[in-house]
Amino acid sequence: MDTLRSRAETLKLARLLDVEPRQLAFLEELPVADVRAFRERSAASLFDDAPEMLDRIAALTKLLPVGVAAGIAQKALGPRLAAALAGRLEPARAADIIDRLPADFTARCCHHVDPRRIAAIMGRLDDDIVVRIALVLADRGDHLTMGRFVGHLRDSALLRILPRLDDATVLRTGFVIDHPERLGHIVELMGEERISSVIASAAEDGLWPEAMAVAGMVEGEQRAWIASLTAAQPEARLDSLVRTTAEQDLWESLLPIVALLSENELRAVAALPALRDPSVLGGLVRGVVATGVWAEFLPTVGALPPTARRVVANSVGALSDTQLDVLARGVDKEDLWELVLPLVELMDDTAKQRLFELPAFQERLPG
Repeated sequence: MDTLRSRAETLKLARLLDVEPRQLAFLEELPVADVRAFRERSAASLFDDAPEMLDRIAALTKLLPVGVAAGIAQKALGPRLAAALAGRLEPARAADIIDRLPADFTARCCHHVDPRRIAAIMGRLDDDIVVRIALVLADRGDHLTMGRFVGHLRDSALLRILPRLDDATVLRTGFVIDHPERLGHIVELMGEERISSVIASAAEDGLWPEAMAVAGMVEGEQRAWIASLTAAQPEARLDSLVRTTAEQDLWESLLPIVALLSENELRAVAALPALRDPSVLGGLVRGVVATGVWAEFLPTVGALPPTARRVVANSVGALSDTQLDVLARGVDKEDLWELVLPLVELMDDTAKQRLFELPAFQERLPG
């Protein structure tokens, strides 16, 4: 999942630094943990080095009636300075002031607030205020800010917000959620009918990468459940999933999800038109070589129709010696030779010979 998670982290960093995402696109090639750490350090640098003036204003604000402080924040400071001020106040005082502000103004402030202060402030806000702010953010299409906040929301607020968000907004927000450990619980709150609707939206709105990222962030039975709900989608939608994966080279994200399917579900996926396209299958093989997801890939190959299996075998046979060595080492490490041998049988004699000569393969030959 590193490609998609790095993409999301880069989007969040671009928002934090107020630059265009394309200026930071090179970061998508880095490990996601490194990009996240850079974002967190950037936030600390930006918000910890606030001017002394803010601390003086915060001290004065404590002496003012809440209504007056809210009026100054809205009329004199504006969203950016008001958000910076909120980060210097005690969370309870900040929440009291927010209670007096229009939801539209608060939503614009949310864009600039110190992300480290969000949990303490959100925990003191009334659900009615939280719901209004969330809906304004949704109307503004500000999914990145929603992703900052959604992990801190109480169930009572989520149950009022989720039914009022369209499926595309749910996906885009989930993609950039700051606390993915909360995502499984949110999925549980949504239920099967809504999750199926969100999956359908991924196809209709071109959001398969976001959907794969969300599925990759939930764990265990939930991920398998989402995989099954996806496999139950009409063929045209599933075909668009495979083609999107091929176009963006996201096999390392899709194959672990496909590996969770039952035998019948896997057979239905393997029969998709896209998986009869030699260019798609060739890209699939190259993606597996690059990411090493052999355990997820080989059962899928076994479910493919004979013609498609032969295309995969030819693609594997056309790999360079270095790539074949990577294949052999990966298969040997995970003891997947039983799944590989039927594929080897479909290769031409030259490819077989090259593979047989690899040390990792020689050690597995009988006798």
